[in-house]
Amino acid sequence: MSNQSKIREAAKKLNPIDDLMFRKMAEDPSFCEEILRVILSDPNLIVLDTAPQWAGTNLQGRSVILDAKCQLSNEKQVNIEVQKANDDNHQKRVRYNAAILTTNLSEPGEKFEQVPNVCIVFISKFDPFQSHLPLYHVDRVVRETGIIVENGLEEIYVNTKEKDLSEVSELMEVFVKDSAYNPKFPITSRLKHRYKETEEGQEKMCEIIEKIRSESKLEGKIEGKARVNQLNQILIQLKRYHDLERATIDPSFQTQLMEELLPEET
Repeated sequence: MSNQSKIREAAKKLNPIDDLMFRKMAEDPSFCEEILRVILSDPNLIVLDTAPQWAGTNLQGRSVILDAKCQLSNEKQVNIEVQKANDDNHQKRVRYNAAILTTNLSEPGEKFEQVPNVCIVFISKFDPFQSHLPLYHVDRVVRETGIIVENGLEEIYVNTKEKDLSEVSELMEVFVKDSAYNPKFPITSRLKHRYKETEEGQEKMCEIIEKIRSESKLEGKIEGKARVNQLNQILIQLKRYHDLERATIDPSFQTQLMEELLPEET
């Protein structure tokens, strides 16, 4: 099978739960509006603008890429994240993303009353709380009184694993099942069909996959050159000139030296 055929096959297997398809669908504010109306139980919710792959930074300069940042008509900011693998502490991920979004949207000198309201919607293929529910709302509760108190942050966790008769569960089926389309969610179904089954949509998805693979290869080459340069500097410092010369013509020997002198990066 040719490389192009492999890319097309990979594109056909994508669904809205996959970051690559989700980011394309999220370019359309009406898609985000449709799913947020269901997840937030607000049929009148209005999304004014969306920013797929929105980048924010913390005070140390570390950046984070949010899957889709949405601005609502009530000025609330919503970050929608999709996650397939249960391979990290995702509650801390939600906390971190909320902090980045809040700080990047707050102006210096503003009163805390002006700090924007932020909602994080975390959509996953796994049940994050193992309580067999497709939807969870996490509230701030005063331990001593049981009273819910608000500070402008809302956390909502949705998963595709657990099923019930809710509208949210029906929506999640469209997110993960290849053949699932639902007239209750016309925009989600239309965009999914476009990117999954039409020639135009398939070409778009293939372009994204090819671009990401090319970027990954380039990053790998850059990282490889950096490691070689680091190795060469160490060999010069150690006055191992014979090894330096041999490494330039013997890749296996160069790898051996990297394992010897750069063990922390192997």
